[in-house]
Amino acid sequence: MQRRILLALGAAAVALGAAAPALAQTKLKFAHVYETSEPYHKWAVWAAGEIKSRTQGRYEMEVFPASQLGKETDINQGLTLGTVDVIYTGQAFAARTHPPLAIGGAPFMFRDFDHWKKYSSSPVLQELMDGYFKKGGNRPLAVTYYGVRHTTANKAINVPADMAGLKLRVPDAPLYVMYPKVVGANATPIAFAEVYLALQSKTVDAQENPLPTIEAKKFYEVQSHINLTGHITEMLLTIVSGQTWSKLSDADKKTFETVFKEAAAKATDDIATAEIKLVDDFASKYKKTVVKSDRVAFAKAFEKFHLGPDATWDKALYDRLQAIK
Repeated sequence: MQRRILLALGAAAVALGAAAPALAQTKLKFAHVYETSEPYHKWAVWAAGEIKSRTQGRYEMEVFPASQLGKETDINQGLTLGTVDVIYTGQAFAARTHPPLAIGGAPFMFRDFDHWKKYSSSPVLQELMDGYFKKGGNRPLAVTYYGVRHTTANKAINVPADMAGLKLRVPDAPLYVMYPKVVGANATPIAFAEVYLALQSKTVDAQENPLPTIEAKKFYEVQSHINLTGHITEMLLTIVSGQTWSKLSDADKKTFETVFKEAAAKATDDIATAEIKLVDDFASKYKKTVVKSDRVAFAKAFEKFHLGPDATWDKALYDRLQAIK
């Protein structure tokens, strides 16, 4: 009898041991507002698979695209509330926590893609991301090129004066109001998921986004002109919630950072390649009128605003960014 009890206890111990890896698995939520057809989602899914593989299955991440877990403001709040573990977000949204971070999303802040690329891996940006982490406790790990933002409308926009009075949809974050404010348009904040219907119903006259996003969200279906204003060189931050980050071992933190940086590099390459191709595609494939706006005239209109009252950064930071070669 005693032998049977010992055998039973031994079997139970083996069963518990076998179940331990499953019990130790942590499920994570990665939320963003972009479509499944976009590189951001494709490489987020890849990152989820890599993290599972490189942590021997201890972390399993599900990716929720297209605002499934809320608008961009919601998922940013979710980092602190603990309802999401990882998000993609724009600089202007992250700047609500650490205002100087907005400098990278200001109109005509970068000379060209190469200037942005060097900034994206610079000590200047790393210090800003560290400042964000200290302020809010959530950890930015990687930056992904989102593309150069252009303006779609049902008219040609050649110079800033062409935007006077235009009802322009902008993301619901303060920094984005600078663009319409300077050129005399009327800023209309609308959630990303609602932009197509707003254009279709003529609640707004125009919107601005990079060419890959304009294609993915099909904004070209309800707008006749693709105006290459190139006013903002945009990027997304990959941010891990403080609650999740604090529970990771040092080795796992390194794994997460490595994987997300690899995913960001792959998505950046995809977006940069797509931008070049889409200039022709919008004219030939989608039969849209593509306008090469006078970017020199636009850039000149913004010069005095880079250090004006709307700037959430100081001159020292501005000078450091501009000095990047």
